[in-house]
Amino acid sequence: MEYLMVDGYNIINAWRDIFKETNTLEHNREILLEMLSDYQGYTDFRITVVFDAYLVPEGKGSLVNYDNLRVIYTGNNQTADTFIERYVVENKFADRITVVTGDYLEQKAVFLKGALRMTAKELRSELSRHRKENAKPDNKTKNFIIDTLDSEQKRKLKRIREDDGLFK
Repeated sequence: MEYLMVDGYNIINAWRDIFKETNTLEHNREILLEMLSDYQGYTDFRITVVFDAYLVPEGKGSLVNYDNLRVIYTGNNQTADTFIERYVVENKFADRITVVTGDYLEQKAVFLKGALRMTAKELRSELSRHRKENAKPDNKTKNFIIDTLDSEQKRKLKRIREDDGLFK
């Protein structure tokens, strides 16, 4: 499995032209999650976004599913960096993990612990490239659900269609 772990607040702070300081933090998080959800549709990555609650009193931490993303809010006194580093150490042999952060020291730390790294700038470039490629009107690729099914599933679906008068 291939994972992309994103330090959410780090990306928000790195992309100040997109995430305005006048926006609420909640609004900026929502924009980031929408962008990453869209990106996940173009890639094979399972994306996890980590927001730290380091200074939130009595923060318990939580896991939220947002569209097709996993969103983690760390507990009190836990930074996104420490959460991501621990995750990389615990899963480095089971999965391929790429960590996205603009923090050079964090990039170096996760790389030394077995993960790949991607800068905030590289992620932005990837988002832009995938959006442009998939927006081209001459893109002949079709995206039908049936194309994702194996032969057994297709056979069963065909049998249902033939047996049911609704599809004739």
